[in-house]
Amino acid sequence: MATDTETGAPAPAPSAHRLGRLYLRRFLRNRLAVAGVAIFVLLVLFSALGGLLTPYTYADTDFVALTQPPGATHWFGTNQGGNDVYASAVHGLQRSLVIAVSVSVLTVVVAAVIGSGAAYFGGRIERVTLAVIHFLLVVPSFLILALVSHRLAGDWRVLIVVLTVFGWMSTARVIWSVSTSLRERDYVTAAEFMGVSAPRIILRHLIPNLGSLLIVNLTLGVVATVLSETALSFLGFGVQTPDVSLGTMLADGAGTVTSAPWLFAFPAGLVVLLTVSMTFIGDGLRDALDPTSVTGAAGGRR
Repeated sequence: MATDTETGAPAPAPSAHRLGRLYLRRFLRNRLAVAGVAIFVLLVLFSALGGLLTPYTYADTDFVALTQPPGATHWFGTNQGGNDVYASAVHGLQRSLVIAVSVSVLTVVVAAVIGSGAAYFGGRIERVTLAVIHFLLVVPSFLILALVSHRLAGDWRVLIVVLTVFGWMSTARVIWSVSTSLRERDYVTAAEFMGVSAPRIILRHLIPNLGSLLIVNLTLGVVATVLSETALSFLGFGVQTPDVSLGTMLADGAGTVTSAPWLFAFPAGLVVLLTVSMTFIGDGLRDALDPTSVTGAAGGRR
């Protein structure tokens, strides 16, 4: 425990405001993380406001401009059906972002509750929960995801549910491992002595102390979900026409890479920018929240 150098008394714990400033300073020292935030903000603005810059929507068809290369009328060109690729990219990025963020948030929430709950209760509940987690981890989830989403006509809402159901196990395993040490802390023992209920202890004392781990997993979960949704849609098991996602655009453009490269290049570029930006942000958050990292240690010495 830290002590005051003059009196020998325990040093006061830093306030939440001071910790927030410290974490922010560490994060801002990471140039790649800052670049990731800038790229992600630009992508969000593009998905939210990009449609205002064109008179076309992703569903509009221009029959006199089939597979037309980028130009003044259609900035990103058109596809085989005469749909504007720019408008499709805006809508596709928007749809992929909604799916990725929703799945990442839901996955972290489910994993936090189940993982910390299993660690707190221990005993039979812990053993059964871990057995279920380990079983689901060895199940070929991608095949099940493909079959379920295909049978349900590729509805993006169903895709969110399915990706969440098969995406929380690894995070829950990590959270359980960390929570096994947190359940022995003094503040948990004090809460139990005061008669605080188990659900309240889990929600008010265990999960908040997993904040840094949850934030990092939330950020990196967006990357994993984007890749999963893109892969499923690319293979025809994810978002289905007439809706559009980055995965469906990649699938449409894969067969015309040589003859109409813009159909594949623009959605591929958006996927790369999105995954790279979130990876940079996740690495930056992990370094900022971990005082043992090089960036965190450097920020803490200033």
